[in-house]
Amino acid sequence: MTRSTSVPGHVDEPARRSARLVVILGALSAFGPLSNDMYLPAFPSISAQLHADASSVQLTLAACMVGLALGQLIAGPLSDSFGRRGPLLVGLAVFTVFSAVCALAPTVYVLTVVRFVQALGGAAGLVIANASVRDRYSGSLMSRFLSLLMLINGTAPILAPIIGGQLLRFTSWRGVFWTLAAIGFVLAVVSALWLEESLPVERRRPAHLSATLRAYRGLLTDRMFVGYALAGGMAFAAMFAYISGSSFVLQNVFGLSPQGFSLVFALNGLGIVLVGQVNGRLVRRVSSRRLLATGLCISATGGLLLLFGVLIGAGLPVVLPALFLVVSSIGLVAPNSLTMALADYASRAGTASSLVGVLQYIFGGLMAPVVGLAGVGTALPMALIIAVLPLGGLIIFRTMTGAHPPAAVPEETVEQPS
Repeated sequence: MTRSTSVPGHVDEPARRSARLVVILGALSAFGPLSNDMYLPAFPSISAQLHADASSVQLTLAACMVGLALGQLIAGPLSDSFGRRGPLLVGLAVFTVFSAVCALAPTVYVLTVVRFVQALGGAAGLVIANASVRDRYSGSLMSRFLSLLMLINGTAPILAPIIGGQLLRFTSWRGVFWTLAAIGFVLAVVSALWLEESLPVERRRPAHLSATLRAYRGLLTDRMFVGYALAGGMAFAAMFAYISGSSFVLQNVFGLSPQGFSLVFALNGLGIVLVGQVNGRLVRRVSSRRLLATGLCISATGGLLLLFGVLIGAGLPVVLPALFLVVSSIGLVAPNSLTMALADYASRAGTASSLVGVLQYIFGGLMAPVVGLAGVGTALPMALIIAVLPLGGLIIFRTMTGAHPPAAVPEETVEQPS
């Protein structure tokens, strides 16, 4: 890399570009929480205005999660073939246009279909943000950069429902989707102007369906890749179970007020951000594999403590710290599981990143509805799921990746495009 020189009294240009990159990629990787969570406070008004029952409205959320999963399978390989910028800008355009169409939807069924297409476009931001980081960095530098992204996308699950709730004070649920359209448009403009292409032409792969299928087959038969992806995916699924069930459990079962629940939700989200920043400092001295193992152990401990507290009726003094351990551990699990999964796939970062993302959303989409199967008057289903998933992730990590070299991956970076 070219060594930069600083001018007294001026911000170093490489430092400015790096900060800009963190902001842009962090915003792109926050598409999932923004799409999922911003309109959650509007569910009752959507149900009333579109004359739909609650389950029909919840189907729009399921359509979004499926779209985010499938969209990554499409956007990842395309970005390996055509570069990162083109597929990203197309995805942002689709997200923006169909966010506006969501705002005009006349029925809940139209909204469901359009939400699916909107999420297909938004998925490009998720997968290409991660692939762009892998293009530029590897080893501990990659994990440190992903930890910086946690400053932005870690706050998205906190802020999205709050922003949505505040918007409903001044506008209808349709205004929430107009806001998402505006966010998509701004990000498209910013990406077009300031996000440089990170995948040179000579490193791109031909766009053939057979080659893409072979790439996915190769990834799914790579024991190490699958082990790291599944371990991280199961920890993520535990967080999805928390997101889908905590509102009912903490308010209906443990008696928290809506304001109290919002505070707990915000503190747990803040825990992700803080632990992510601790990870960014530790990864200079500790391997990503060891930090991932630590995060999975913390998550499993929190899940077992939560189940124990629910079974003995210990109440909030046990439940709240247990949930904090489960949620905040994502700050360790997320950057390091992705770093280890993509370590050997610099030339297929888009394809590999898409498969990691799909596994996360598949597990999350499958587990989230299970939390409510026993009704809203008990905490046991949520506690049981949150206890089992991280423990399963830890077992998978130990059994499938146990032969991985324990040494830290060397700090290195791919030279950034000019």
